Amino acid sequence: MQRIKLVAFIITAFLSCKTALIAQNKNSKPNIVIVFTDDQGYQDVGVFGSPLIKTPNLDKMAEKGIKFTDFYSASPVCSPSRAALLTGSYPTRVGVPVVLWPNLPGGLPTEELTIADMLKTQNYATACIGKWHLGDKEEYMPTAQGFDMYYGIPYSNDMSVYPKAKVSEKVLFREGMTIDSLRQKKWRGGLVPLTEQNEIIEYPVDQSTLTQRYTKKALEFINENKEDPFFLYLAHSMPHVPLYASAEFKGKSKRGLYGDVIQEIDWSMGKILETLEALKLDENTLVIFTSDNGPWNLKNGHGGSALPLRGYKFQTYEGGMRVPMIAQWKGAIPAGTVCSEVASTIDLLPTIAHLTNSDMPEEIVDGKNIWPLLAGKKKASPHKKDGFFYFKESTLEAVRKGDWKLRWTEEGIELYNLAEDVSESQNLAEAHPKIVQKLIKMMDEFDAELKTDNMRYQ
Repeated sequence: MQRIKLVAFIITAFLSCKTALIAQNKNSKPNIVIVFTDDQGYQDVGVFGSPLIKTPNLDKMAEKGIKFTDFYSASPVCSPSRAALLTGSYPTRVGVPVVLWPNLPGGLPTEELTIADMLKTQNYATACIGKWHLGDKEEYMPTAQGFDMYYGIPYSNDMSVYPKAKVSEKVLFREGMTIDSLRQKKWRGGLVPLTEQNEIIEYPVDQSTLTQRYTKKALEFINENKEDPFFLYLAHSMPHVPLYASAEFKGKSKRGLYGDVIQEIDWSMGKILETLEALKLDENTLVIFTSDNGPWNLKNGHGGSALPLRGYKFQTYEGGMRVPMIAQWKGAIPAGTVCSEVASTIDLLPTIAHLTNSDMPEEIVDGKNIWPLLAGKKKASPHKKDGFFYFKESTLEAVRKGDWKLRWTEEGIELYNLAEDVSESQNLAEAHPKIVQKLIKMMDEFDAELKTDNMRYQ
């Protein structure tokens, strides 16, 4: 009897292992989830020091994964930061140095290879949910840039509708709007459309429901593609102003409406992580949470906080471009890791290419593979040698090399040691002229190379 039980146990164990191997082989490439918030300050997460905003899901994500203290967006404003994330290069190199407005020509050139384009060559299902802001004409929309599906607002939530946009036959008009009023060229700031694929399905969208609806779509996409590799790019419209939270979260934060919005985004993050775990996908999924740039400098409480950093959105001080970043991948990223090496959104494409055995773009890519940092290995930043550059539109204003940061604007030359002065309060330019000279030379050489490479978009 014992022998029979032993044989049965061995057979069961063998079949379980075989089933696990089949499942692993079927989806051997890792799933990729990038959650990108809009104008969220460096401090506006519990594990980054927020005194009033509660983010239990993001805090738990950091406990189970890694927190980056020196992680940067490639721009202090919306469109360029998104172009950089998706292409792995500085915005000026890929032809999107400024914010793109609806009704105007232009967008991210389709010649540029996006993360979604790259992963489609590896048979990934790809989805963009939320804010796009890389061109609202059909030839620049997500479905022309490697994404199978798109659902969201094509630009910032304070902008206006593109009057010539395609409109679904089943469109829901709200607040007395009609097809005739949509087609008018009159600017209506804050009255924005909800778009699915390339058609408007609601106008104006009820922004208080956005975070919930984006999350629902994201969970549907994960469930629909659980058997195959997928790439989910969830770019929340919040906390860009005007701020909106659902009834479930409104009035719940000690930080006012801004805090309500962040706590709802935290809820969304929790639902995604919970779903991945329930589907047993957490051991094969890299999840990244970060922001597109620093917070607005608003006096009405609707802006975030970048403390202890100096500066805000639109600026190349740390507060404008250093952003919170948390990553999780069960079994691959050591739990409770903190990384203080310099890394950036431009590093995501090269890192994902490494993890998925995808071919890199033929053109120059500024980002580096940061998988060793994500994996918790004690490695120096891949930007330590070449430096990390801070652009304001097409103007190169600053460079960081190691702990030193040089900022050169019309207001003069500033030099900071970020290891000792993260708030950029003590200008050391006069005390270290050789370091100033060295960093200015680095900026000049990089700027000259970048402008030569970017001639195809002039």
